[in-house]
Amino acid sequence: MQRILLPALLLSLALSSQAELKLPAIIGDNMVLQQKHANPIWGWDTPGTKVTVSFAGQSKSAEAGSDGKWSVTLDPVPANAQPAKITIQGSSTRDLSNVLVGEVWLCSGQSNMQWTVSSSWDSDLEIATAKFPNIRLISVPQVGTQEPQNDFKGSWQPCSPATVGDFSAVGFFYGRVLHQMLDVPIGLIDNAWGGSAAEAWVRRDLLETNPHFKTLMDGWVVKEKDLSSAEAQAKYDTALASWKAKAAEAKAAGKPFTARAPQGPQQILTGQHRPGNLYNGVLLPLIGYGIKGTIWYQGESNAERAAEYAHLFPFMIEHWRKEWKQGDFPFYWVQLADFKAEVPTPSDSAWAELRESQTKTQHAIKNGGQAVIIDLGEANDIHPKNKRDVAERLARLAIAHDYGIKIPYRSPEFKSIAIKGPKVTVTLDTFGSALRSVDTTEIKGFAICGEDHKWVWADALITGPDQITVGHPTITKPVAVRYAWADNPVCNLYSKDGLPVTPFRSDDFPQSLPAKP
Repeated sequence: MQRILLPALLLSLALSSQAELKLPAIIGDNMVLQQKHANPIWGWDTPGTKVTVSFAGQSKSAEAGSDGKWSVTLDPVPANAQPAKITIQGSSTRDLSNVLVGEVWLCSGQSNMQWTVSSSWDSDLEIATAKFPNIRLISVPQVGTQEPQNDFKGSWQPCSPATVGDFSAVGFFYGRVLHQMLDVPIGLIDNAWGGSAAEAWVRRDLLETNPHFKTLMDGWVVKEKDLSSAEAQAKYDTALASWKAKAAEAKAAGKPFTARAPQGPQQILTGQHRPGNLYNGVLLPLIGYGIKGTIWYQGESNAERAAEYAHLFPFMIEHWRKEWKQGDFPFYWVQLADFKAEVPTPSDSAWAELRESQTKTQHAIKNGGQAVIIDLGEANDIHPKNKRDVAERLARLAIAHDYGIKIPYRSPEFKSIAIKGPKVTVTLDTFGSALRSVDTTEIKGFAICGEDHKWVWADALITGPDQITVGHPTITKPVAVRYAWADNPVCNLYSKDGLPVTPFRSDDFPQSLPAKP
C-alpha cells in the first residue's frame, strides 16, 4: 500500500510545487516594453493552466504546456511615460507595476561595455545628476555554461544616483542621449562580461558545423579534454599552493604582492571564452524580449584572430537576429580604441587587422554600423575611461538610422587611391562632410610603401574636401597607403563634424595573422 501511495504522493508534491505562476526576471516591475512592437510576455505555471495577460485595454491568453511554459504576444502600443500595470492571472495572480513603454536596447560585449559609470571620468557628477526615473536598468549576472538557461537573477530599476553607479557606462550614456533627444522612456539591458570572446556568444552547434570555425572548435575539444583530466587538476593544485606560499611570504616581509591567483580548470570551463557559454548563460534568457536593437563593444579578446573574426562577428550578429525573430534589428558596435605603445616605424598590427574586420562587417550585414574611437583610447589602459564620447558616437548611429533625425553619424572611410608618379591621391567617402586636421596642421598617421613593401611614415596634405595627397622623398614608385594602421596610431584626420577617419589600408598584402580555415 505504501509503495502505491509513495509515487502518487511524489507526483502530487511535484505538481503542487509548480502550482504557482512564475515570471522570468526580464519581465517584472519597472520594466520597459518596446513601443510599436508586438511584445512577447512569458513565464511558467502548472501544465494545462490557462494564463491571461491584461495590459492597456487588451487581454491575451495561453495555456501552459507540458513543460509549464506559456507565452502570449501583446499588441503594439505607442510610447507611454505614464506608469501602467500588467496583470497576469494563472494559478495565482501577479500585478506588475510601474511599467513604461518606450525604446529598449541591449548593451552587450566585454569589459569596455561592462565598465561602470562609477569607474568612468566625471563619475561623481554623472552619478549625482543621474535622476532619470523613465530610464530603466537591468543587469544579467555572469553565468558561463554549456547548459541552456531560461532565467537569471535580477530586476529592473529606475535610473537614479543610487542605481546607476554599477551599470554599464556606455549603456547609460547611450540611453541618456536617446532619452533626452526622443523624450520617451528608455530600457537598458546589460549582459556584458569582461574578457569575453565572440565565440562564447554563439550557439555551439552552429560553430561546430561551420567550416570557418573548424580550427577553433577542434582546439576547444582538445582543451576541454585536458581541462577535465586529473593531471590538469593536479597541475592547478600545485600552482595554487605555490601562489599562496609566495603571497604569505610577501605579506610576512611587508611587501606588495600583485600576482593573480592561477585559474582552475573549472573556472575556464565555466568562463567567458568557451564557445556557447555566454549564449547559454547570459543571452538565451533574454532572447525574445522586445528590443529596438543592440549596442556592442567587444573585440579585444579576439584581436589575435582578426581573419577569423571577419567571419565570426557578422555570423554572430545574424545568429542573434534569427534567434530573436524580430527581423534585422539595429546592431551597432564600437571599433577598437587605440591601445599599447606607439611605434617608431610603421609595421603590421593585430589590432589594426581586427579593426579592419569590424569595418568590413558594415558591408556584410544589414542595418549595422560602427563608432570609430581611434582617438579615445589610452596607451597604458585597455579600458579607456572616457565612455561618454564613445556612447555619443554610438547614439549618432541610432538617431540617424532609426529615429529619422538628420545628424552626422559615420566616420569617413577609404574609397580609392590614384597613383601618379611619386604621389598618391587618397579619396575618402566623407558622407557629405569634408576633411580637416585636429591639433596640428600637419597630417599624421599615413604610411606609404614601394614595391619592396617596406613602410615609411608619409607626408600628407589635404587637397580636397574628400582627398589627401600622400608621398615620401624616398618612395619614387609607391604602391600602397595605410592610415592609422597600428595598435596605438598617432593620427589626427577628422571630418569637419568631429568624427575621426576610419583606419584603413589600400593594400591586400597577407595579414600578419593568416586566415584560419
